[in-house]
Amino acid sequence: RVRSSAASDVYKRQGINAEYGLSLLVVQQDMSTPADKKACTIRTRKFLVNRLLQRKQFVFDVIHQGRANVSKKELREKLATMYKVDDLDRVFVYGVKTKFGGGISSGFGLIYDTAVVAKKLEPKYRLIRNSGAKAEKLGRKQRKERKNRAKKFRGTKKLKAAAAAKKGK
Repeated sequence: RVRSSAASDVYKRQGINAEYGLSLLVVQQDMSTPADKKACTIRTRKFLVNRLLQRKQFVFDVIHQGRANVSKKELREKLATMYKVDDLDRVFVYGVKTKFGGGISSGFGLIYDTAVVAKKLEPKYRLIRNSGAKAEKLGRKQRKERKNRAKKFRGTKKLKAAAAAKKGK
């Protein structure tokens, strides 16, 4: 239905659609400060000093209102300053999940006593993620040959057979 132009002007000033008589709401996001500059708070819980594995392990909660999430690199840096760790290669963060509705995330963190112990105990994929290095990419046939060569051995000898395959027999 069509309304008079005077009525439509009044509706426009009030933010109402003249054709349907509905109120329109415009939501604007404040972009004055970039998301990187907004603060986040880290709290640790279930803190445990694991002497057997030579590390500190804990669950952490991150409060990051106004941000989608916090990068793992930034989390590692903040945890390193919190626990006075000089080497970032000793700090590992994984399993970070954002709670429904956003604003709060939680994850698991490890701080090793030395980088040598970390390299020995951590899975290879996590070491690669932490350092930012590229994983070695072997061909399909080489992977199969290594696997079949390792089948012939048990225990630690299996690792040695795989290492020998890397060197080139």
